[in-house]
Amino acid sequence: MHLPDPSRLITALATTGRRLVVVSTGGGSHAIPHLLTTPGASGVVLEAIVPYARAAVDGLLGGSQESYCSPKTARRLAAAAWQRACRLAAADAPEAFASQAVGLAVTASLRTTRPKRGGHRICVAAQTLESTRTAELVLEKDARSRADEEQLAAALLFEVLIEACRLPVTDGGGSVAGLRPGERVTRDHVDAPAAWQALLAGTTSAVALTGTAAEATHPAAGGLVFPGSFDPLHEGHRLMARIAEEIAERPLAWEISIENVDKPLLDFIAIRDRAAQFAGQRLWLTRAATFVEKLDVFPESTFVMGADTYVRLADPRYYGGSSDAAAKAVEAIAAKARGLIVFGRARQGAFEDAAQLAVPQALRDVSYFVSQREFRLDISSTELRRQAHDDEESACDS
Repeated sequence: MHLPDPSRLITALATTGRRLVVVSTGGGSHAIPHLLTTPGASGVVLEAIVPYARAAVDGLLGGSQESYCSPKTARRLAAAAWQRACRLAAADAPEAFASQAVGLAVTASLRTTRPKRGGHRICVAAQTLESTRTAELVLEKDARSRADEEQLAAALLFEVLIEACRLPVTDGGGSVAGLRPGERVTRDHVDAPAAWQALLAGTTSAVALTGTAAEATHPAAGGLVFPGSFDPLHEGHRLMARIAEEIAERPLAWEISIENVDKPLLDFIAIRDRAAQFAGQRLWLTRAATFVEKLDVFPESTFVMGADTYVRLADPRYYGGSSDAAAKAVEAIAAKARGLIVFGRARQGAFEDAAQLAVPQALRDVSYFVSQREFRLDISSTELRRQAHDDEESACDS
């Protein structure tokens, strides 16, 4: 559990121009004083955040998490840290520092005074413009003191940092020492293609994915577009797409925005995993977080959506509480969209017809409402994620 020499680490980061934001929750915070008590750290470390309460983590990530100690949550924290590093490095031009920014995060479930379900766990992630890297270590329960587990979390955090930034620091790097029989580090990483990096940096607004190729380009006008997070893509989405193609008599393209109004950017591992669901189909990655922004990326296009998304188009809560902003958005959608194909939803055991939703007439005038006879499938991405998390927790407890 040897930690790298902090002076060498700070010097290596400074030499490569890296600027760092660190987030630690649940453990691993020993890494912060290891860095900050070193001369020269102020030129490298922009901020260190320790959100221990779940509400603090939720505030940083824009909502509650399915699990607060997982590689996915570590990646989200690292993405949030990367965005903060860009802004703190240069508030007037954050994109200029995208290549120098580093978001580093650790979320851990370590030994406490209370018994824990499953093993003790450490999850770390690093986000740079070039890559997303994660490492997960499930520890043998009650085999170490809390202090030893904290030291191990810091060691793993520094190891991922060194790998992500390709630093010439070898002591403390490589395999984490001191693991017990049966313990191992599970790693994942994506080295992003140039087009994904341009999207993350904000120097392009759209990237087309076809197969394994990624190209920064502009969509043609007049398309049929199905935007969403697709986490995960399910049979309901596929059925909606097939019906929409029959209605519009055009091939459909999917769209995922890597930017969200109140959540961190999607990391490269998330992009890889979500894009893999669309093998052989046209998928756009964009920075269009709002529907009005999507109208600029996909001019004169027809958009496919469910009832939940449809009612949000005119809801002031999604425009900072401003009724005027909501009204202007509705006006822009009605003027710029070629059309909206809207599907109903299951709600409290009953099907809610999209045509019965209370929305401004301007939206209704550009909408085609798909009837229950044409479509009904009671399924949601949220429920599928919840089931997947429950299955994962059961596997860890067994």
